[in-house]
Amino acid sequence: MTDTVVQKPAVCTHCGCVCDDLIATVHDQRVTQIKNACVLSEEWFLTQTATPQLRFEIEGQTVSQQQAIDKTAEILSSATAPLIHGLARSSTPGQRAAVELADRIGAIIDTSASTCHAPSILALQRVGESTCSLGEVRNRSDLVIFWGSNPLESHPRHLVRYSGEATGLFIPNGRADRTIVVVDTQETETSQAADLFLKIKPESDFEVLWALRAILSGQSLEQSSVGGIEIKQLNDLVSRMKQCQFGAVFFGLGLAHGPLGHHNVEALLQLVTDVNDHTRFIARRMRNYGDVAGADSVLCWQTGYPFSVSLSKGYPRYNPGEYSAFELLTRRDVDAAFLIGSDGLNKMPAAAIETLKTIPTIYLAPVDSDPPFVPTVRLSSGTYGIHDYGTAYRMDEVPIPLKPIFPETVPMDETLVQSIIDQLD
Repeated sequence: MTDTVVQKPAVCTHCGCVCDDLIATVHDQRVTQIKNACVLSEEWFLTQTATPQLRFEIEGQTVSQQQAIDKTAEILSSATAPLIHGLARSSTPGQRAAVELADRIGAIIDTSASTCHAPSILALQRVGESTCSLGEVRNRSDLVIFWGSNPLESHPRHLVRYSGEATGLFIPNGRADRTIVVVDTQETETSQAADLFLKIKPESDFEVLWALRAILSGQSLEQSSVGGIEIKQLNDLVSRMKQCQFGAVFFGLGLAHGPLGHHNVEALLQLVTDVNDHTRFIARRMRNYGDVAGADSVLCWQTGYPFSVSLSKGYPRYNPGEYSAFELLTRRDVDAAFLIGSDGLNKMPAAAIETLKTIPTIYLAPVDSDPPFVPTVRLSSGTYGIHDYGTAYRMDEVPIPLKPIFPETVPMDETLVQSIIDQLD
């Protein structure tokens, strides 16, 4: 124990903003204060310690770290159709180790994107995207649209750092130089802070987006409203988009999820492409989990595909739906599951969770994470950016280096997965 108080730079991986301007105050091997943090990250940081209580269990009973590793290797060696899922709460080293393990055992590997922005990824693969870094948004955007997203709740510092109050090279007055528009099916905290709120009917995003494309192309619409929005309001939005110097639209799961999720996103991306005939306009996904963008990037780098990849035949095959974790589990097409840094389990169908309860399941995550069931094997790891170096990809795919706040005394998921690989026959 020591009375020394130390301040260290910190990076938050709680959401896709990956804020890297935080200052942690460390005292008695604990984080006692965190500067510049939002309400979500502050609560999380204040639970971090240099010596977290790691848990290694088999069937809910405490065992040694080596016993948990041996049991995991035994399960994976005997499995004929294993699944590796998650990686959103990991980092580049752990994600890379997970892909190596999947390749070694011929597993299907999937990320948390399959329960999140998978429709968006499919859409941009079909029609492309006009995009940029969040730094450009901060420096240039005078019109920001949030579509199906409530960042003041999900990404509390997004407006402060990039899209609202933030000042930039061409936006010297911050919020006074920006117009913020929210398009959503209900009022939100963000819509109340916006300059313009367009409340559309549920599941009418596709029609509204195509109406905007039609107006942008110079066509006249006969109906008085589309999706609950008056034509004159749509005309006004199109005028704002054409006349801005630099526009950005951030879209969330309110647009991407639903019966026409990937078609909705396709329509939005095509609208943004069309607007670029008049001015500079970009689109960005609002990624929820800390390093789910990094998981996509590592899988693309290692296999050529971002998620839902099967390595069962010795080479990568990509087929969302067929190889998506929740679909596989619902169909009971796997006989073992390894959940690594897995967020989004609460979004899986009940049938998928039931399958996880009936097959051998290994759960590896930082100590502050608990699954909604008792796994066959549980392994705990430290947290990148708290206990070890790593890399997290911000929602705009910009890699942010992570440096530990505490000495490197806690095993990380990379180390544990490599130990499991070494134990395989």
